[in-house]
Amino acid sequence: MSFALRCRVLGLVPYPECYRRMRDFVERRGAGTIDEMWFVEHAPVFTQGMAGRDEHVLRPGDIAVVRTDRGGQVTYHGPGQMVVYVLLDLARRRLGVRRLVESLEGAVIGLLREYGIEASGDRAAPGVYVGGAKIAAIGLRVRRRSSYHGLSLNVDMDLSPFRRINPCGYADLRVTSMRELGVGASMDDIRARLYYHLCLTLDYDTDLT
Repeated sequence: MSFALRCRVLGLVPYPECYRRMRDFVERRGAGTIDEMWFVEHAPVFTQGMAGRDEHVLRPGDIAVVRTDRGGQVTYHGPGQMVVYVLLDLARRRLGVRRLVESLEGAVIGLLREYGIEASGDRAAPGVYVGGAKIAAIGLRVRRRSSYHGLSLNVDMDLSPFRRINPCGYADLRVTSMRELGVGASMDDIRARLYYHLCLTLDYDTDLT
């Protein structure tokens, strides 16, 4: 059985605005609300999870640090990074958080395999890694039986701001991108392929609605 899903491509949205809209969506949704995925990019921003420790923010400089209610430590968002927010009714889907995390990782791993890149997840440190370098981060929150926040995939972006933090709380963690690994596909093409893989791993209809 597959489920209905609405995909929204929102473009470049300031992080605080998107954060507010996610929370509003979760508060307003009812039993019949269709699940949604939002594909966005953000202007440069560091986001700090609920358990985030200030010592992992090393040299933020002119980039704002925003506290959020997702899990995890600090990460960076910027243009050229594909951020996917997953607003799913977990109770209706009978979907646990661990399964959701593994499905998000699996979708990114499947996408990268299409471009000849072998990647893997890490149960102890959620995300997707290529040769020990992190290419995708995952951070979630569940409220009112629904998930929000999601994943960020480094496509074609300036990676230098990651050196101003301990990414995801790990000192000296290497970070990479699809461009750095030789992928020259457009954001539109990668978005379409990632959406397809997300639908497969999460049992949603693959037609855009």
